[in-house]
Amino acid sequence: MIKPLNLRGRTITANSNSAKASTAAFAGRGAYWFLHTFLKGGSSLPGKIASRIDPDVLAHLGRDYDVIVVTGTNGKTLTTNLIVKVLKQKYNEILTNPTGSNMMQGIITAFLAQPKSGKGRGIAVLEVDEANVAPVAKYLHPKAFVLTNIFRDQMDRYGEFYTTYQKILDGINLAPDALVIANGDAPIFSSREFKNPVRYFGFESHSTEDLMAPPNTDGVLCPVCSHILHYHDITYSNLGDFFCPNCGFKRPELTDQVTQVNELTPTHSTFAIDQHPYTIQIGGMYNIYNALAAYAVGEAFEVSPDEVAKAFAYDEKVFGRQEVVHVGDKAVTLVLVKNPVGLNEVLDMISHQDKPFALATLLNANYADGIDTSWIWDGNFEEFVAGNHATSYLAGGERYQDIAYRFKVAGVPEDELQIIPDLGDVIKAIPEFKEDQVYLLATYTAILQLRKKLADEGYIKAGF
Repeated sequence: MIKPLNLRGRTITANSNSAKASTAAFAGRGAYWFLHTFLKGGSSLPGKIASRIDPDVLAHLGRDYDVIVVTGTNGKTLTTNLIVKVLKQKYNEILTNPTGSNMMQGIITAFLAQPKSGKGRGIAVLEVDEANVAPVAKYLHPKAFVLTNIFRDQMDRYGEFYTTYQKILDGINLAPDALVIANGDAPIFSSREFKNPVRYFGFESHSTEDLMAPPNTDGVLCPVCSHILHYHDITYSNLGDFFCPNCGFKRPELTDQVTQVNELTPTHSTFAIDQHPYTIQIGGMYNIYNALAAYAVGEAFEVSPDEVAKAFAYDEKVFGRQEVVHVGDKAVTLVLVKNPVGLNEVLDMISHQDKPFALATLLNANYADGIDTSWIWDGNFEEFVAGNHATSYLAGGERYQDIAYRFKVAGVPEDELQIIPDLGDVIKAIPEFKEDQVYLLATYTAILQLRKKLADEGYIKAGF
């Protein structure tokens, strides 16, 4: 085991003019109070107001915090939530952005909403959009970066995932003393040498097989020589115990490992990390990676394995990440989907449901979702439909025609498919499903819109 690093206690000097920054913070906190007292909340407008007054206000707000940046394509929100739970076992004042508002304005709002109360330094665990890692690092000088994975996602914003990774590296290079805690099963994260200290996490493998990833898998070219990667083990997509038979590039030595997977269901997972048993109340192999990342952060910050187990045992669903809402007598599980890899993992997870269920999918194509909806054609809907996993379907959202057509091409019978564009009408239709369980997959802005309507009708609390 690598000895934990001393990651606490460095003093940060704010770059922002104190009077100007104080005025900006006062205005932003006032806006936050008004929005959450008289309206239905808001996760970015207070930050927008504060940064208009002082563009460097984030340096002022974050000067008394040791910052952990969590970034990557999938899993940022849940990983951030689990890290917060883990660190709360040992540390008192922890700030985060729990709703997934992960661009600069949302991050500024998180600091405005949670003013520091105690003495000494706090810890800020921040989910950060990949393109915003460098601006955040510029102002907050992180103590650690947590890298979950990189897949093709919102290509209109990021381009290919090599471009996405460069955006992340640009931020890491601004904090060369920060610890990098990276997914060692993702080939791209060990393809370049870090100036920083680095720890890798992944799934233990004792296999000597020579495997290749399925066709159309993201990131299966060796990032060093562009030869096709091979694997001893594959967990999902391009993640696993990889090696290049051409240049010798291979998975790095892992500091923290999943040593056993015992049970995977749509509602919970049991597994072991470094031989310590854990359970999380959320399904999917991909979420075990999120728990593993949180464990690795806990070890780096000297949280014991037993304390990690207590943190994981706390059953609190995260905004839009297998969050369960009861609509009438139906249990509706909300799941964010935004790219083919995440979608396929979710479809695989819910296919293990042992009772009849309905599948609703709400597709938007706003800036925060990615305006290109072609990614739905890489989803394994044909396999899912052929397996008769869902017994009825619903297509909705602003791009309802796209997802409805995708269902039809995948083989969903017309008499099993409802097409309902309006989200208010979707909520009204849910109690009429014959199934007691509804899995509702939605893109980011569709989940925001749906949750607002659910709050308006009293199914959930208003605000974020």
